[in-house]
Amino acid sequence: MRTNPLNMKEKRRLERFDLKMPAKIESMTSDQEKRLLNLLTSNICSGGAFFHTTQPLPEGSQVKIDLVLPLDNLKKLKDDCKQAYIEVTGRVLRSESEGMAILFDKDYLIRPGGVNPIATGS
Repeated sequence: MRTNPLNMKEKRRLERFDLKMPAKIESMTSDQEKRLLNLLTSNICSGGAFFHTTQPLPEGSQVKIDLVLPLDNLKKLKDDCKQAYIEVTGRVLRSESEGMAILFDKDYLIRPGGVNPIATGS
């Protein structure tokens, strides 16, 4: 959770975690071309994440996100998976010079191990 140096009232309802998770973010441009970004989360919660980038997408952009969740320190899963993949959609809530905040939609898919969608570009 981020510290609040000015002791201002925190507006967030969900706890944020400072996790650096690899992510592939796919967006359609206004001329219907796919734009792919490979980024790391800066912080994340169940409702969204912040991604540092020098090329943030415009506010309101609809995105599809593939996240890689390392499972090294979690309970062993069947087939000894080392990571899980989370597929979620969302939209850019805030875009600024340091990056962008993406609000996740409620539907998501979590799948263990297998082929890394970030490495394969699929």
